[in-house]
Amino acid sequence: MSLLPSRRLHSCPYGSLRGTGRRRGAAGAVLPREDPRPITAGAIQPARVTLSGGEARGPTPEPGTYVIDAKASAVRFRTRSVFGLVPVRGTFAVARGAVTVADAVEESTVDVAIRADSFDSGLARRDEHVRSADYLDAAAHPEIVFRGHRIRFTGPLAVLEGELTVRGVSGPVEVSVDAVTVDERRLAVRGTATVDRYALGVTKANGMTGRRLHVDLDVHAVR
Repeated sequence: MSLLPSRRLHSCPYGSLRGTGRRRGAAGAVLPREDPRPITAGAIQPARVTLSGGEARGPTPEPGTYVIDAKASAVRFRTRSVFGLVPVRGTFAVARGAVTVADAVEESTVDVAIRADSFDSGLARRDEHVRSADYLDAAAHPEIVFRGHRIRFTGPLAVLEGELTVRGVSGPVEVSVDAVTVDERRLAVRGTATVDRYALGVTKANGMTGRRLHVDLDVHAVR
């Protein structure tokens, strides 16, 4: 986060080959594995913005700074452990952040801080290990920070170019912007990214813990 008898794999801190079933969140609530934390952003009536060739079609966000609603936003991840045999899904919690929409959409920026100690994969022993100094070192580095500094357009695709900082080590990360919705003063953005932990200096347990995290982002902000 070897093909061994199922009894030993069941106690493995990195996961199990048995069915994933359901899991418990930080507050003890039972959560479905496939959709760990539903978004409750309120009654946003989506007016989708299609970004294409540097232009936005449909309702566009007003320029300005939108403060991220941490409770309504979600960071979900998926990876594989035990040499790729065990699927692992989980979430991080957003601490705070802001989306700044520029007059020229390409110059828009995003700043977001994620709580390192909020890593939650539904297995307490694994979660505690990932939060430890072996991986995220949440005690010394309580926040994972992403700063997006520009949007690049490639045909119909919009990509937010940015930098992710984990344990004081920074590296480039690109977020593919899948959809933007606007409702008066509210803004919602869906995106995906792939993070290579080795590139950020987190190299513990090669093979036993997945190298790449595939991240799904649902960010809600208000101006």
